[in-house]
Amino acid sequence: MKRNIVIATVAAAAIVGGGAVTAVALGGDSGQVSSPSASATSSASSAPRSSVSVPDDDVHEDAREAKAATVSAPEAAAAALKAAPGTVTGIDLDQDRPGLVWEVDVLGKDNKWHEVTLDAGDAKVLNQRVEHEGDDDHGIDHARAELKGTTVDAAQAARKAAGRYGTVTSVDLDDDHRSSAVWEVETVSKDGKEHKLDVDPKTAKVTVAPQDSDDDDNDGHDD
Repeated sequence: MKRNIVIATVAAAAIVGGGAVTAVALGGDSGQVSSPSASATSSASSAPRSSVSVPDDDVHEDAREAKAATVSAPEAAAAALKAAPGTVTGIDLDQDRPGLVWEVDVLGKDNKWHEVTLDAGDAKVLNQRVEHEGDDDHGIDHARAELKGTTVDAAQAARKAAGRYGTVTSVDLDDDHRSSAVWEVETVSKDGKEHKLDVDPKTAKVTVAPQDSDDDDNDGHDD
């Protein structure tokens, strides 16, 4: 998802002095030094817990996440719109601090960007953030221009792609290097293979997106 937001950056360093080793944590935003034990305790107590756990021994991250999620992309979109009415412009399945989550971007009816984070196990809203002026990379006017004339929404694009290509892990409305926007959808099929698809926002036609030369999983078929 292009509009992912970095919540915090923490670096740890070991300082050796007088025969003792002391660990310190540096806050990415303020530069203040804080106790690692206090920070860890605070994070553990304040962060919501996801009901979905993802095995660490699987080597394929997207396939692992797709298998673990019990909430589908369309269901995540519907839950996000209850929290922030508007139009979904992006859906992304991600292993985040609370656990496995769906991150959904909504262009709200209030003409503001909303990022809604939902548990991938039960669609519970874990976090909701309203972006302020200056936070937006693409622009509300540009997004509305992309959406103009579309008859297929993000949830419909996900359903269309999932019908043939497996579990949807990402949906994004994008017009990069194109004359008009399409829904870019990523899926993982039961055999663990990833598929990158384009779904026409007016006709719902699914085509396989151009792949790198070293990726021959997809063969250009369309619906």
